[in-house]
Amino acid sequence: MSEGEFEDGVAVTNLLPGPASTQLAILCAWRLRGAAGAVVGGLCFIVPGLVLILALAALVLAEHAPAWVLGAAAGAGAAVPAVAAHAAWGLIPGSWKRAGVERAARARWIAYLAAGIVAAAVTGPWVVVVLVVAGAVEMSVRVPSANQMAWPVLAGLPASGGLVWVAAKVGALSYGGGFVIIPLMREDAVNVHGWMTDAEFLNAVALGQITPGPVVQTIAVVGYAAAGLVGGLLAATIAFAPSFVFVLLGGPRLDRLRDNKRAQAFLTGAGAAAIGAIAGTVIPLMLTLTHWWQFVMLAIATVCLRWGVVATLVGAGVAGALISLL
Repeated sequence: MSEGEFEDGVAVTNLLPGPASTQLAILCAWRLRGAAGAVVGGLCFIVPGLVLILALAALVLAEHAPAWVLGAAAGAGAAVPAVAAHAAWGLIPGSWKRAGVERAARARWIAYLAAGIVAAAVTGPWVVVVLVVAGAVEMSVRVPSANQMAWPVLAGLPASGGLVWVAAKVGALSYGGGFVIIPLMREDAVNVHGWMTDAEFLNAVALGQITPGPVVQTIAVVGYAAAGLVGGLLAATIAFAPSFVFVLLGGPRLDRLRDNKRAQAFLTGAGAAAIGAIAGTVIPLMLTLTHWWQFVMLAIATVCLRWGVVATLVGAGVAGALISLL
């Protein structure tokens, strides 16, 4: 691939719902080796991290897990709110630049950001509706003749339906990066279905960060908590399926999205709201911390993130394991 083709791939996959890194890997493999290459390339990108995260889930969610394992999970989990804030902060410059220099456009961007923060912190699963509405509003302003897209709104409405439906929502509605679907997963896994406690969900998010692969594979831990190994594999399969479908069915037409004014306008609004949603997840994640030392760990992690997310989470996990042995 040429550098230009790769840059186009990055731009296109950031316009699609779902884990952009996974879609980019599938798209690159598709351009090199067609449909068969896309399937093989996508699986090679997903499977190693999936195997590792399921193995760790089995260890952390075991009925009689060793104290040091629980301590490590609690330590890594304590750093997750800092990671979410760090992720949101890193996305702001690019999104702000996309909004443009007009005062009205920047005012709308701030409004979308604020709406995303409130939605993630307060409304839980309704955050997806806020993202879609923000995108639709921006699209109507920048491209007045644009038709309203009703299907994303309908798809984003909270509904029951078990693990399959939860995984499908995660795979299809993760606008703006993996962290934006954290409130959605938490609402279903903890409050609606009761598959996990808040502390266990925080551990799941931490596992999704320290293992290779996108944050979306956190759904595999949720699936494991719901129905064991079969549930974890099923949830991951359903969550990643849209990424393959988008590339295999839409590959020849995906490049057009980069120059599509409607798609760009939608992403401008939805992207700002998504950043707000990522920042907003910090509040409910912090509320799940139960030990005083976890708040100390959170403060330390906030400073240590300059040396990398994985290193910070691993360090927090090691510290948590040591504290549990005292």
